[in-house]
Amino acid sequence: MAEKKNFDSDFCGSLPLHHINSIQDYGYLLVLDIKSLVFLQVSENVSDLLQRKLQEIIGSPLSEYMEQDDVIKIRDLVDKGIKDRVRLSLGFSESFITDTFNGLLHIKSDYLIIELEKAGTAVNSSFSDVYQKLKHISATIDLANTVQQVCDIAIRELRRVSGFDGVLMYRFDEDWNGTVIAENKDDRLTAYFGQTFPASDVPKQARQLYLKNPYRLIPDRNYQPVRLYPVINPITNAFIDLSDCNLRGVAAVHLEYMKNMGIEASMSIRVIYNDVLWGLISCHHIGAKYIDFEVCSTFEWLSDVISNKISLLINKEHYHIAQELQQKRVALTDQVYSDGDLATGLLNHHDANIMSLFGATGAVLVLNGKTESTGRVPGNDELENLLLWLEGKNLNEVFSTDYIAGLYTEAEEYADRVSGLIFIPINTNKADFVVCFRPELIEDISWGGNPNMAINFEKDSKVYHPRNSFELWKQTVSQHSLPWTSQELEVAESLRNFLFEFRAKQLLQ
Repeated sequence: MAEKKNFDSDFCGSLPLHHINSIQDYGYLLVLDIKSLVFLQVSENVSDLLQRKLQEIIGSPLSEYMEQDDVIKIRDLVDKGIKDRVRLSLGFSESFITDTFNGLLHIKSDYLIIELEKAGTAVNSSFSDVYQKLKHISATIDLANTVQQVCDIAIRELRRVSGFDGVLMYRFDEDWNGTVIAENKDDRLTAYFGQTFPASDVPKQARQLYLKNPYRLIPDRNYQPVRLYPVINPITNAFIDLSDCNLRGVAAVHLEYMKNMGIEASMSIRVIYNDVLWGLISCHHIGAKYIDFEVCSTFEWLSDVISNKISLLINKEHYHIAQELQQKRVALTDQVYSDGDLATGLLNHHDANIMSLFGATGAVLVLNGKTESTGRVPGNDELENLLLWLEGKNLNEVFSTDYIAGLYTEAEEYADRVSGLIFIPINTNKADFVVCFRPELIEDISWGGNPNMAINFEKDSKVYHPRNSFELWKQTVSQHSLPWTSQELEVAESLRNFLFEFRAKQLLQ
């Protein structure tokens, strides 16, 4: 058995992914002065696109290469003060290239970024066909009654529309580990349903990027990185921030990670709940796979549809849980009033007591230096020492933990009875309080590869590699209880206020 370990690597989370300073080779990147629309930087493949040397392009105006109507279109968007990413259809002057490009405009404070999708890379259905299919998906998702139904529908239909060999959805836990909760795949791909991937697989800065960009597409892990010219952005005097750019290059360690998974293309789509990354839909393909620019935009829309429906269902569930807890809390406080005594009202009723309110198996009330308990609690000496430790923390607000042994080592001896607790102060000055206990909940975690081997450094301690195996690796976690929910903590705070007022009135009588 083992205790829970945080796998959210500080090292991985510190890598500047947004300053990678290169792009994938299926498109072009233009950086322009926001006032003059003069080229400040370009991806080096723009030289091939415009048939001019990079040195000649830098410092020249966009109007020298692009259709005048499109230049005016860009200028109008800037003048309107639009800050969101804007999708455009852009064309170059006939003297350069006659193709029309799908463009993505990013308006920054001092400069513009324009991403251009290389023509002829798409192999998907027309936009109208895909749009109709996604409308059907949206309607089907809207009929779902549970989060699991939403996830199953989303990954099944998204695979059908996109043609990826496999699609899975994983949900993040409180430590940012992701567990696969839905999967639809080709038999050639490894099944990961029910397995958990360590937080270091999607480190902190990568998670932050998903808040800026709804999806991440890597059509071919064997792509040739295209550098920017010049290397330094002349406005910021630093590497340019490519956080919200679809073309942003990929860290070598992630490309190696894809290779170890046996895939050449991937696409990840975010799922947001309460402005926080709740989960990811991850699409895998055994070979290279380009996704049409416009189809990607429908996936962006689908990300919102899925996020909104999941948020609605979670909020509905939380509301019902909160309502049920409040009803139990009201019944308990009414009972205390009826009994006229805290110990009797909180501990001594079989059906409605403080244990049933918090899903606990034991409880202790300390009042006027006297201790009363019910249910499963530590032995006399063990309990006395634990209560002294809690008193010594001088807690004047609700405190909870699902791993008391990690804070108070003596609790290891009775983890089977008490692994988690919630402490509710009544009067800090008089050391009056109530504590509820939860027992050990032994948890078996199925990891997608050994999480302890998620990052492997070479002898120089600088070069590192991801784990090369995703074979099932099992871990048994002990000495933890069922976690305390936010709704339970809110009810605990409400109960604390009642207990304080009730006790104060008693002392005045």
